[in-house]
Amino acid sequence: MTKQMSARAAAKLIPDGAIVAVNSSSGLCCPDAILKGIGARFDEEGSPRDLTTIHPIAAGDMFGTKGVDHVAKPGLLSRIIGGSYPSGPSKSDPPEVWKMITADQVRAYNVPSGIIFDMLREAAAKRPGVLTKVGMDTFVDPEIEGCAMNAPARAEPIVKRMQFEGEEWLYFKSMAPDVAIIRATTADEKGNLSFEHEGAYLGAMEMALAARNSGGVVIAQAKRIAAAGSIRPHDVHVPGILVDAIVEAPDQLQTTATEYDPAISGELTRPIESFRTVEFDIGKVIARRVAKELKDGWAVNIGFGISANVPRILVEEGLHGSVTWMIEQGAVGGVPLLDFKFGCSANAEAFVASPHQFCYFQAGGFDASLLSFLEVDKNGSVNVSRLSAIPHRTAGAGGFVDITTRAHKIVFSGNFNAGAKMTIENGALKILREGKIAKFVDEVDQISFSGKRAKTQGQDVTYVTERCVIQLTPKGLMVTEIAPGVDLQRDILDQAATPLLVAQDLKTMDAALFDPALMGLRL
Repeated sequence: MTKQMSARAAAKLIPDGAIVAVNSSSGLCCPDAILKGIGARFDEEGSPRDLTTIHPIAAGDMFGTKGVDHVAKPGLLSRIIGGSYPSGPSKSDPPEVWKMITADQVRAYNVPSGIIFDMLREAAAKRPGVLTKVGMDTFVDPEIEGCAMNAPARAEPIVKRMQFEGEEWLYFKSMAPDVAIIRATTADEKGNLSFEHEGAYLGAMEMALAARNSGGVVIAQAKRIAAAGSIRPHDVHVPGILVDAIVEAPDQLQTTATEYDPAISGELTRPIESFRTVEFDIGKVIARRVAKELKDGWAVNIGFGISANVPRILVEEGLHGSVTWMIEQGAVGGVPLLDFKFGCSANAEAFVASPHQFCYFQAGGFDASLLSFLEVDKNGSVNVSRLSAIPHRTAGAGGFVDITTRAHKIVFSGNFNAGAKMTIENGALKILREGKIAKFVDEVDQISFSGKRAKTQGQDVTYVTERCVIQLTPKGLMVTEIAPGVDLQRDILDQAATPLLVAQDLKTMDAALFDPALMGLRL
């Protein structure tokens, strides 16, 4: 009997009340056609109802791939567990799922991406749950927010603290999905799946195992269907014995707003000169200073924001390859891409499954992480996951908490405050108008990274802004460098909404950072 069917027919395999795991990262690997079929069936039949959906990384985006918004309908969606959520411009209307969250129409949780993969893995092996230190003393911790995003979620906790072997841990129960929805490039007639046009595997195999071993159903979307046995065994990343249904979607995008780029899937190696360099501006100054924190031969995780430009700094300085970049979606090496394509790399050396990548991150196996900040508080804690005034402007924590929990060295980057108008003149920073919103504050809106815990663990934490560099010390936040042209009292200490310490040997930031010419970077 054929496994191929329409998206609407596949939607009929999902019963009311089902737990549905979805493999996606924004537009990357998003099984959008199947999600659309589920929403269409509900509109016509009122079923399936009361679903729980699990998204280790956001399904869909605000730029053409609706993803979870296809099923973000009252009555259809009753609970959502997401590592991240679709996000986009402040001026755009919020995604439907955000409207449901803020209106308390769905129980919504923001659980670190790696932990969600762990919950699925434990379900696949029929183990009871996950014991982890990831997220302790952050919003993940039940003593703070317990991952709850709204009142209905707070009423039904998803995590608790418990003692084990004389230590305190966070405990998350396994999540056994009734349905797993995954995506590949090619499916043969038996359901064997290959990923040759994809920029990552994410957690496709892990989700399929969790559903199959729990007596559930696996539905796969694929760009094309091939004859049985025609895919090389080494190219099969999910075997057909785990797949129940195949939905062909020839128009599926490779990733957000991208039809197909062979460099993303490792089928073509782009000349290094083809990568655009970063325009000289304030953001480039910050990225350049972040780059000075790196060492030759390091394996470095990179996140969205200003730090995503650091690989381009190394490219233009002739240092590409000195550092191996790693992103949570699974790419190792190459050049992480920007804008809509973030989460993918061109010219990657390897693709690993996201759960394996997170195992590496959670244990601090890498050398450094370059990440952004929204706010930093007096203890050095960082908020990246919640902007209460505009919730859909941020995606939630994603893998940030997994990455920072045990990272040996973290470099956070961002503007010193929000809304300032600045320029660079004659190698110096000139502030034309101060920003109105402080980013260094007494207390952050949400603790995504715990400065207190970092100090206890001896983590090396630096905050790089356009006007100064700040180090987390046992005594607190300490300004160690200031930009040329900046007045310490007027432009830094008076503009912070929390006291900052000043190093006795305060230095001036390297003048080369503020010159459009190459800076002669050496790692």
